[in-house]
Amino acid sequence: MMKSGARSAPKIESVWHDRLRDFVAKQDAMVQTIREFAEIESPSDDKVACDLMAEFLAEPFANQGGKIRIHPAVKFGNNLQIDFPGRDQVKPVLLLGHFDTVYPLGTLATMPCHVTNGRLYGPGVLDMKSGIAIMLYAIQALRAWYGDLPRPVTVFLVSDEEVGSYSSREITMALAKESAGVLVLEPAAGRGAVKTARKGVGEYTLHVKGVASHAGLDPGKGHSAIVEMARHITAIWKMNDPRQGVSANPGIIRGGTRTNVVAAEAAVEIDVRIKKAQQAKVLDRKIRSLKPIDKYCKLIIEGAINRLPMERTPGVVALYKKAKSVAAEIGWKLGEAAVGGGSDGNFTAGIGVPTLDGMGGYGDGAHAVHEHIVISELPRRTLLLAGMIESV
Repeated sequence: MMKSGARSAPKIESVWHDRLRDFVAKQDAMVQTIREFAEIESPSDDKVACDLMAEFLAEPFANQGGKIRIHPAVKFGNNLQIDFPGRDQVKPVLLLGHFDTVYPLGTLATMPCHVTNGRLYGPGVLDMKSGIAIMLYAIQALRAWYGDLPRPVTVFLVSDEEVGSYSSREITMALAKESAGVLVLEPAAGRGAVKTARKGVGEYTLHVKGVASHAGLDPGKGHSAIVEMARHITAIWKMNDPRQGVSANPGIIRGGTRTNVVAAEAAVEIDVRIKKAQQAKVLDRKIRSLKPIDKYCKLIIEGAINRLPMERTPGVVALYKKAKSVAAEIGWKLGEAAVGGGSDGNFTAGIGVPTLDGMGGYGDGAHAVHEHIVISELPRRTLLLAGMIESV
């Protein structure tokens, strides 16, 4: 029986609500940090710009005790790894994200960062420079609460996620294999849900070579690459199977030189999506089995599925349950979602490492002129990440 005047232990709920208030107090600082990140433009195809972004990001993470490692890349920007020691000698949690954006240099001139009606607008604020800021502030808070991080943490920020992660994917998978779990700071899904499944993504190009001729003088001597390609576009479209989550979209077509020339060349670029890993070989075989209908034409098929699906495995579900539990401490009913787009989380989940995606900012308009984050969501999303670092 408790003695009169003795103080009871604080309830878990009060501890979590106190922590949330800490983040609310830092909300304006977080917005300023995200704005600083967004105002350093870093398009995927500009190595100099991305290298400057990596250099800029290294400093605030180093100030929190992180050990900086730069992974040089030739074609794309350098990739940034930051390792944090932890109190407990356990496997690290991998915080995964990217700092490249889809916007060309100079976008800020027509799409400046600004705050309106509780939202921060700007190129890349949602996808995904807010996610990087959430990482930084979660680590800062854990160090303030405990004097050090409760467990090791690896932060890996890549420079080429928006264009296929060709310079970074092997590093991402190697780091994931050494980790207890992966938390991907890509934007949240609708209503702030985390992402427990993503479709696999692939890109193919079908090149058609025909025989040129004069469209007026010798039309019969020509074999049109455009006509041949059109026939195959119809076949590709028939590969769509919405019920099974399979899609094949001929998105870009090119061909011909002049209207009075039977086209000697044409090409179509195809985006494909799959829901399950076993669908990859089936769809790949269908695409590669296309044969010329006009025997005088030749087909060349390039490409592959470069991201296998992130499937809702038991390991993913276990992470989601932990996240739900953390969110429930502050009265937040955290949802989950399956989405069609891919991320680097596809790579880590594809090799069997438990992965939870969509841990970053919440908003709308990724890759669009109205891209924004909801500022009031930043505190609880940062608290969620901090709680997950502790509990994974």
